[in-house]
Amino acid sequence: MIFRKDAEARQSSGARKKLLLLADFVHPFVYREGFPQGVPSVDLVLVAGDVPGYYLEFVATKMAVPVLYVPGNHENELVNEGEGKREPRGVINMDRKVMNVAGLRIAGWGGVPRYREGGSGQYGELEARYGLWKLGRRVGRRLDVLLTHAPPMGPHAGSDFAHRGCPHLTTFVRRHHPTLFVHGHIHEYEGKKVEYEEEGTRVVNAYGYRVVEL
Repeated sequence: MIFRKDAEARQSSGARKKLLLLADFVHPFVYREGFPQGVPSVDLVLVAGDVPGYYLEFVATKMAVPVLYVPGNHENELVNEGEGKREPRGVINMDRKVMNVAGLRIAGWGGVPRYREGGSGQYGELEARYGLWKLGRRVGRRLDVLLTHAPPMGPHAGSDFAHRGCPHLTTFVRRHHPTLFVHGHIHEYEGKKVEYEEEGTRVVNAYGYRVVEL
C-alpha cells in the first residue's frame, strides 16, 4: 500500500508525477519475486509494447497504480489460456484511445509502420494518417503523454526498414505538443537511444526499464 498512498498524496498536491516505463523485453529487475522493492514510488506504469501478456499481468499484480500499454508488432501481449488467447487482465490497452489517468491526459497508438506482408501489429500510410488525425481530434487542448510502440522520425528511428520512424507520429507531435512522448521498438543494436527533445516534447525510449518524472 505504500505505492498507492504516496501516489495519491502526489496527485492531490499537484506534485510532479513519476512514471515507470517498460518495453520490448522481460526485464530481470522487474520480473522477480521481490519487485517492486528498490523501485521509487510511482504514479503510473506505461508499457510501450512487445512484452508478453504474462509480464503485463505480473506488473499489474505487483503495482497498486494503473498499468497502461499499447501493443507492439510481435503480437505477444495476449495470454495463452487453454486453447485460446485473451487480453491480459488488470491492465488498460491504450491503442487508439485518449484517457485521463492519474491526473494525466494520455493518448495511445500501437503497432509500427508496415514492413512486411501479413501479420498484425502493423499499419499502412493511410491508416496511420487518418487514424492519428482521428486520435488528435479526441485529444482536446492538452496532452501530457503520447504512448506508442514505434518511434517518430528523428534521432530514435532505426536505420533498418522495420525500425524506421513514423512520419505521422512526428506530425501528431507538432500539432498537439505532448509534454512526454514514450515509445518502444528501438533496442540497443545501434547504441543507446535514451531521450531527446522535439519542439518542446520530451521523447523517451522505454526499452527495458526506466523511471522518469513528469
